[in-house]
Amino acid sequence: MPNKSEPPQKSSDGTVASADQTSERPQIRVRGQYVKDLSFENPNAGKQFGNDSAPKIDISVSVNGRGQSDNNHEIELHISAKATVGEELKFLVELVYAGVFAITGIPTDKLEPVVLIECPRILFPFARRIVADCCRDGGYPALMLEPIDFAQMYMQRKSQARDAQTRPEKTN
Repeated sequence: MPNKSEPPQKSSDGTVASADQTSERPQIRVRGQYVKDLSFENPNAGKQFGNDSAPKIDISVSVNGRGQSDNNHEIELHISAKATVGEELKFLVELVYAGVFAITGIPTDKLEPVVLIECPRILFPFARRIVADCCRDGGYPALMLEPIDFAQMYMQRKSQARDAQTRPEKTN
């Protein structure tokens, strides 16, 4: 039988929960997502038509996350794609696509993987579309980025950080 003397508990979204519902289960909610920075350079615009040479495309992706107030976290997905033919730059697209996520019910020691794996996984399809649209609107075929394994990226980042800590410092 429930204890009637306990006041109802409010959850982080303001709804009232009974005493047996207050143990929060893990939840990730998107509060908002947005283009934080976008640049498309097309230095030889118009010259790409009639050129059958396939460009070399270099793509880089990184993720940053930082806590805000009240379980909110801003995650930034940085994507850069540079297309060249020989030494000539065809296009360069740089995007910082971000989102604010309300993350609840996750222990502090388990929060980092959620912020750096799960949140970018949610943002990626939207960022991918923006990159594809920029390339297409610049007169090139849409650049369709392959899916990204954010878990592998996270593990690489952790491994590099561990290696940097275990490596002895050089003294001059």
